[in-house]
Amino acid sequence: MRLMTATPRAGTASRPSATTKGTRTLLLGGGVAGPLFTVVVGAQMAAREGFDPARHPLSLLSVGDMGWVQIANFVLAGTLFLAGAIGMRRVLDSGPAGTWGPRLIAALGVALIWGGVFVADPADSFPPGTPAGPPETLSWHGALHTLGPVVGLLAPTVACFVFARRFGRLGRQGWAAYCVTTGVVAALLAVAAFPAADYRLLFTGDVLLNLCASVVAAILLTGVPAPEEMTAPPRSRNATTP
Repeated sequence: MRLMTATPRAGTASRPSATTKGTRTLLLGGGVAGPLFTVVVGAQMAAREGFDPARHPLSLLSVGDMGWVQIANFVLAGTLFLAGAIGMRRVLDSGPAGTWGPRLIAALGVALIWGGVFVADPADSFPPGTPAGPPETLSWHGALHTLGPVVGLLAPTVACFVFARRFGRLGRQGWAAYCVTTGVVAALLAVAAFPAADYRLLFTGDVLLNLCASVVAAILLTGVPAPEEMTAPPRSRNATTP
């Protein structure tokens, strides 16, 4: 697969080193966000007593004595995705995904932060001691929390197709196929999760979408030269002898 290189935006030539370093840092944040979020959630699923990935949505990891870990994970990953969205906006031109790609990744970041700020209510015997089944009434923060997963699923799903269009326009058919496949599979998993009563399907779709967003940020990062590459004098050719 050929990589999608970033197109520098106009007006950045006067401060190439500072601008490029900042952009690379922002894109690096986006590239780290998905894997970091996935690893932290997976570790908690394995370690938290009473948590059943099939029965419990990952949002329930935010409640209980160790709930602060997932709250921090939501906020940190969301902040990193927001940083990545800013970096994407800096390097993408006005072509396909130039406007809506970064906006949708930013929406994903906001949704994750939202999920950390407005914590879900305990439910279905988690944490241990909670009555079985859904809560009888939702708290105000539990009600607000429900908006986060919806946006956090829809925004990156649409972003997959937006970035696929850009990859296709640039002739990167392999990456275009990857984005389309991710969007389709994640949508199918989300649709299947509720009738199957298995939150593992929903979590798998979330993982695919978050990793795809991070992959796009990493691809764009490879197209932004390091500051030393922009400031180093050109190498002189060695003199040749006849």
